[in-house]
Amino acid sequence: MRGEILSLLPQLRGFARFLTGQPAAADDLVQETVLRALGALEQFTPGTSMKAWLYTIARNLFYEQARKGRRERDVMSDYACRPDQAESGASAGEADALRDLNGAIWQLTPRLREALVLVGVQEMTYAEAAHVCGVTVGTLKARVSRARVQIMEYMQAGAGGEG
Repeated sequence: MRGEILSLLPQLRGFARFLTGQPAAADDLVQETVLRALGALEQFTPGTSMKAWLYTIARNLFYEQARKGRRERDVMSDYACRPDQAESGASAGEADALRDLNGAIWQLTPRLREALVLVGVQEMTYAEAAHVCGVTVGTLKARVSRARVQIMEYMQAGAGGEG
């Protein structure tokens, strides 16, 4: 089981980065997640998804920390304003598109962004992502759908403002 946890660390860090918006905070969240997971290995049900279990721990930790004084909106604003998000080898148009998409993702509510990231970026099934978020599959599908619609609206509004 420990080997499986280790193999999931890169994906877990990616999810933590989307939750926190900062590399250092993501690393801290992953570290705390792994510590909690190792301390509670006997609670893991063999045959179920280790990935979903770890993501659930990370998500719960993130919201627990947010309730204790972390201000998620400030973290996201800082991340969204950083210009270093585009790929260095991308053309100017591609870099602008990446910044626009990044901006669109950060315009979503945390719940919609979380659902989209789990399904679209982390490639979880709807069932796994629903388990992580503590909602039904139908609720998760609705969140992903709303997130996609809002991103398209944001991107179209940005394209309409150019020219």
